[in-house]
Amino acid sequence: MTATTKPATPDETFERHRGRAFAVAYRILGSASDAEDAVQEAWLRWRGTDTAGIRNPEAWLVTAVARLAIDQLRTARARRETYVGPWLPEPIVTAARESEPTPEDRLALADDISIALLHVLERLAPEERAAFLLHDAFDYDYGELAALLGKSEAACRQTVSRARRRVQETHPRFDTSAREHARLAAAFSAAISSADPKALLDCFTEDVVLLSDGGGKALAALNPIYGADHVMRFLLGILRKRPDGFRLEPAIVNGLPGFIAYDDTGVHSTLGFAVIDGKISALYMMRNPDKLQRVDLRR
Repeated sequence: MTATTKPATPDETFERHRGRAFAVAYRILGSASDAEDAVQEAWLRWRGTDTAGIRNPEAWLVTAVARLAIDQLRTARARRETYVGPWLPEPIVTAARESEPTPEDRLALADDISIALLHVLERLAPEERAAFLLHDAFDYDYGELAALLGKSEAACRQTVSRARRRVQETHPRFDTSAREHARLAAAFSAAISSADPKALLDCFTEDVVLLSDGGGKALAALNPIYGADHVMRFLLGILRKRPDGFRLEPAIVNGLPGFIAYDDTGVHSTLGFAVIDGKISALYMMRNPDKLQRVDLRR
């Protein structure tokens, strides 16, 4: 007698695709909190739908969450225009381990969700951002994009091409090995630990930029800091004024080696960076407490 496989329940089907739905929403929104809201709303709509007639649940859920994320981003963009200081995406932080995922896996992931890329994507209009991500990161074809966005395939093709061109102009591809990225993280950590100006300068490109997101709720630089000497002095200034118990601990920030800074009150900030030609070309410091609520790895 042949055993029969019990069909998945709607709840089980949704949970099977929750990760992909969140991945789409996070890349469109740049906020894990907002992405979870979009996934939850998609879940409510899924529960209210006759799912028996849905042939491709994954496509249905991704489409639903993408539409919700586009609508959320339109509203969020208006808020971000009056944001205090630079706006950076809410970081996704995991513990730094030498086990799985491998450094190569992390580098591949970072090419998809790095803070550098998400920051560049902020320059795109909501539908332009969604079209680019769904096509280039999630393999949506132009017919699927046309159905989702309510545009012709030709218009979608133009939208993706324009977005890709803008991203490539401002976001160089990672051209360093995972080992080299890890080496730079270690060198940066040692330079910070010893408060060594020359060692810090050796880590940076000449035109390195530091962005610090406090959102008006934590002390942070209100404007980008450009140039190796200025960035070095800013970081050493933080060390001179550091709060009690301040320390840096390695972490994986959006798929790449980075750091969590702790003090006696908890998480002080996160720090991620981008690398070009074996040097740190950008640093991304998150200080906004609203975006650090999921970061404490000591729990």
